[in-house]
Parts: sequence; structure tokens; C-alpha cells
Amino acid sequence: QEQLVESGGGLVQAGGSLKLSCRASGFTLDGYTMGWFRQFPGKEREFVAAITHQGSTYYEDSVKGRFTISRDDPKNTVYLQMNSLKPEDTAVYYCAADSTGWGSRVYEYDYWGQGTQVTVSS
Repeated sequence: QEQLVESGGGLVQAGGSLKLSCRASGFTLDGYTMGWFRQFPGKEREFVAAITHQGSTYYEDSVKGRFTISRDDPKNTVYLQMNSLKPEDTAVYYCAADSTGWGSRVYEYDYWGQGTQVTVSS
């Protein structure tokens, strides 16, 4: 079975950093676009960042310059380095895999992790 498992979330103070990891099992990430999404309470899941199998990266405007997405295909893992965290970054963060290309919409992705909570205190 194809699975994605996120880790690395937690509670940090504003201005701090976290590094999220997403490890795949049951399939290999090579050839997939990998994305990070987040969901705020009471809102729809929304795009944060994506990285194609070729290494091209895309970011939502509010995280540009603060977050960095990367991948380590031999380890079957994708990362999200989160710096200069703000209270408004507080959300559940999800990783996802897209087999068709790259996308910024939830419906374009095939596999999803269970999510990891990121809480930024003020």
C-alpha cells in the first residue's frame, strides 16, 4: 500500500524553525511531484510548496523566503524547512504525491499523509 508519513511538527516560538519530514512507503518518490499543504481550523486545505521530480520548486506567496522544500529520493523522503515561523503558520501540515506532473490544488494529488501539527506561539 502507498503511504506517506509526516513527522517533525511541534510547538515553537515565533521566529523559530522546524523541519518537517515526509517518508514514503509502498512506492518510490522518483517521478512524482511532492507537495506540502496546510489546513487552518475551519478552512480548506491549501497549497504551501511543491517540488517536481526535476527539482523545480513552487511556493505560496506567504511562505516565500521563509520555507524551503527539498527532496532526497534515495531516502524516499521530502522535507519542508520552516524558518522565521509566525503564529499565523499554525496549522496541520500534510505532504502529498502527484503522479501526473505538478499542481497546487488538492484534487491533483494521489497520495496523502495523515498530517503533523505545527503550532507557533506568540
